[in-house]
Amino acid sequence: MMKHEFILEGLHCANCAAKIEAKIEKRYGDVRFSFATLDLEIHTDEAEIRDEVQQIVDSIEDGVTVMPKSEHHHHERHHHHECHDGCCGHDHEHHHHEHEHDHHEHEHHHGHDHDHGHEHHHKSGKVKLILLIIAAVLFVAAMVLHFIGKLEIVCIALSVLSALLAGYDVVIEGVKSIFKRRIDETTLMTVAVIAAMILGEFVEGAAVMVLFGIGEWLEDKAVEKSRRDIRKLADIRPDVAYLIENGKSREVSAESVAIGSVLEIPPHTRVPLDGIVTQGSTTVDASSLTGESEPVSVSVGTELLSGMMNNDSTVYLKTTKAYADSAATRIVKLVEESSKNKGDHEKLITRFAAVYTPVMIALAVVIAVVPSLITGNWSEWIHKALVCLVASCPCSIVISVPLAYFAGIGAASKLGVLIKGGRFVEALASAKAFAFDKTGTITDNQISVKEIKSKSDYSESEIIALAAAAEAHSAHPIAGAIRSYCEAHNISGEELKDHREISGHGVEAKRGSDTITVCKSDGAHGISVRVNDSEIGVITVSEHIREEAGDTLRQLKALGIQRTVMLSGDKEAACSRAAEGLMIDEIHSSLLPEEKVKTVEKILGDCGSCVFVGDGINDAPVLSRSSCGIAMGLGSDAAIESADMVLSSENLSSLPRAVRLARKTINTVKANITFSLIVKAVIILIAVLGITSAPLWLAVFSDTGVCLLCVLNAVRLLKSKV
Repeated sequence: MMKHEFILEGLHCANCAAKIEAKIEKRYGDVRFSFATLDLEIHTDEAEIRDEVQQIVDSIEDGVTVMPKSEHHHHERHHHHECHDGCCGHDHEHHHHEHEHDHHEHEHHHGHDHDHGHEHHHKSGKVKLILLIIAAVLFVAAMVLHFIGKLEIVCIALSVLSALLAGYDVVIEGVKSIFKRRIDETTLMTVAVIAAMILGEFVEGAAVMVLFGIGEWLEDKAVEKSRRDIRKLADIRPDVAYLIENGKSREVSAESVAIGSVLEIPPHTRVPLDGIVTQGSTTVDASSLTGESEPVSVSVGTELLSGMMNNDSTVYLKTTKAYADSAATRIVKLVEESSKNKGDHEKLITRFAAVYTPVMIALAVVIAVVPSLITGNWSEWIHKALVCLVASCPCSIVISVPLAYFAGIGAASKLGVLIKGGRFVEALASAKAFAFDKTGTITDNQISVKEIKSKSDYSESEIIALAAAAEAHSAHPIAGAIRSYCEAHNISGEELKDHREISGHGVEAKRGSDTITVCKSDGAHGISVRVNDSEIGVITVSEHIREEAGDTLRQLKALGIQRTVMLSGDKEAACSRAAEGLMIDEIHSSLLPEEKVKTVEKILGDCGSCVFVGDGINDAPVLSRSSCGIAMGLGSDAAIESADMVLSSENLSSLPRAVRLARKTINTVKANITFSLIVKAVIILIAVLGITSAPLWLAVFSDTGVCLLCVLNAVRLLKSKV
């Protein structure tokens, strides 16, 4: 099964987007699409599908280009690079070779069509705005003549010309839609305006088209701005790096930098790849990764993550990860892919729109025909039916709901909380119980060796050296503490073979024919070291409770979380000590990974939902089984793969803020849906029941006006203070 990723450039109609997604899904099956980012992901065995996807898109919406995502990103990087060089005036030491200049010339030529298309879209937007202004002036003139009852022919001419200037593109799209045997807002608007003018309502027909045009223009601008704002949240990944070769700094593509290379990080630039500082000291701004605004001091030996901003002085770092595996790339990928895991409200709206539109069209036909046959007043009831048609367009919901989810997810990323999709926003918002792992979650990773006690002929140094050798490949915090102790005390031992991590039981390795085992002992913080079946010694470690743990649990309780639980593989004494003074309702100790899953399943049965927070090490099954699995930090591949959310800040204090933001997001979604449906229902009732005259322009407001308000309401989440 191959994954194909595209960007649907030029797609502005949310209703059309839903139809495109449905049609592509019918053809290929496994499809994910986000209207917020225009990302389309298709999983299929077929190797070449771009042309067929383009044909499907063209059958629904003209002017949309299906572009491979890699090609789209290449053009965006080139455009950003040109702006950086041409606009910012920054010239970094000019160590560019001639072949690099030629390469950039080639890129410029290759990217020409794309840039030209962007420029064309910008120009067409300006032309549309100018035509709308002229149309509005003509409409005002026509309206004045209509009210004073003068120059009726001139009034009609001005009305028709105003409608054409404001909506010529709408009419063209509406006619195309009719030939494609589909009904969308352009079809509804075209039919409404033409019908209004046939009925002699020329000024009202012009009003509809002018207001619709202005509303569409404002709506497009709002959606485009929201997309730009959302993309800025992921704009933390530098495309270039300054590679040190032969003592000189040379600008290269960040993707081309190999692990182990030395990079120069000048002041006021972002770190392009993860690495260790080898020279210099400075402070960095890590807020784009962790949400923490306080600058962090760094010096030789400090680990830097890509996306951090260097504040003060030039430093040099040795890269430890490739571009694709660095922190910024992971964050960008998580944010981009989050919109594909749709929430229940998004799925409901898609299904709702598919049924709602045909039903409303049928209702409009009934309103136009049945009362007219009874009363004989065709013009009145056709007018009422037109109001119903225009007012019923579901775009305000179809656009604003996914935007609200994505804006909420984007806002969470600024807090150092990476959420993998709308359904996990819903799970977090509705959570009734929180379960926490102990080691690395309730406690921090500052575990230290407190005591080494021999129970055999082995010395203390030999015992811990053997334990460190067995734990050589383990990512567990206790393993790190044992290795750190050996490094600090210059203790080394022989290398072991056949390392094996036994989930929930410790590690094993081979020394010749002997099996070395490192596992939990019966003591509260004891680590047993065994040769074959004989215990040769016990290592006692001490743990530190996270400073923010107590306040985090208090805030969760204040937010209405009914049940807080600790799940751990450690002994009861160690768990009780860690939970002391914290608002933890119950402790489950000495659990194997599968037993943690069973415990979470029981909590799910009792409470209906359960969020699990762990460090991602040995916790993949329970992270997957919970309503929402949350992993601490970006360091573990297992955490990012198995979790539904990642606390990149590795700080529990982000949790209550994430819960509040998730609830705010869901409330925004519900408010947009409720507001849209109420406004539409009121206008339709006014039109049908004849409480008062319901002009077509009021129906236009319920479409474009309400849509604009809902989009702006959704985008407010980006600036949420929680």
